[in-house]
Amino acid sequence: MPLTPEIRWIDTPEALDEACAEVAEADVIALDTEFFREKTFHPVPALVQFCVGGAAYLVDPTVVACTDAFRRLLGEGPVKLLHASSEDLEVFLHWAGVTVSPLVDTQIAQALLGEVPAMGYQKLVEFWVGETLPKDETRSNWLERPLSETQTTYAALDVIYLLEVWQVQRDALVRYGRLGWLEEECRKLVDQAARDEQSDGQWYLRQRQLWRLSPRQIEAYRRLTTWREGEVRRRDLPRGWLASDKLLYGIAERMPENRYELASVEGMKPPLIKREGDTMLALVREARHVKEEQLPTPPWSPMEAAFKKRYKALRQVVGREAEALEWRRRCYCVAAISRLW
Repeated sequence: MPLTPEIRWIDTPEALDEACAEVAEADVIALDTEFFREKTFHPVPALVQFCVGGAAYLVDPTVVACTDAFRRLLGEGPVKLLHASSEDLEVFLHWAGVTVSPLVDTQIAQALLGEVPAMGYQKLVEFWVGETLPKDETRSNWLERPLSETQTTYAALDVIYLLEVWQVQRDALVRYGRLGWLEEECRKLVDQAARDEQSDGQWYLRQRQLWRLSPRQIEAYRRLTTWREGEVRRRDLPRGWLASDKLLYGIAERMPENRYELASVEGMKPPLIKREGDTMLALVREARHVKEEQLPTPPWSPMEAAFKKRYKALRQVVGREAEALEWRRRCYCVAAISRLW
């Protein structure tokens, strides 16, 4: 495969629709995105790449809105092939307003083959195809126009080689009887992406130290994170620009009753108290008045003997299964067992 790919630049709706018509009958379409996300909650799309073999199509989303034809291509039709797709799925949800389906994630495929569970794209290509890809554009400014030849080549290769990788991965998955596993995992990934877009009220469950809080403190943390999630989406701000998880956890832990107590929470700054202090205190106050029977059930403590016993037993089961499958234990995500409770 040459390192100077054929590239089709798309910067009009008509050109995008024409490209969609050209690839609509393909069985598999490789996809990727480049985006910017330092000052916003939602990713700002800077480039959308796709390929079915031959030329790579590079779409400029800074000047082209997503068309109905491309939405249909994303949500129906060919299998969409991505690598480490979670953020790309978010880009498509925000830019195109659709859930990508059906999906194959080659990073998940690699894990199911018993290899490194989070293998990067460059290493994946080298592992399966034997080509060494350039890495110098990883931190490039993709919103800059015009893009350099180096940038467009890098972007094109991100989808061109993905097709080659998938051909050999798929054969291996079929050989080991794991293709169905991949399809199931990718469906879960798509469903999770859709839920994440709507799950303002569930963010608190991601807090790994939730078990340290009392039910009432958990309720306060739930209300604080739900408020924060709604605000950062509405204002399109990074979470940390409004209030970090650590800060909200500290507020829930202290359950402050006034601004003086709020100011004593580690990480709290006077400007934030001035802007949002009354809201935060009101949320804590609401949590303080929730009836006992309506409070959330706290998760199991990893310090409890019963938890440790079950966790150890599950690790042993996972280890035995992984060895039987000639599988690296990390691929089974042993650490995630604790989330079962």
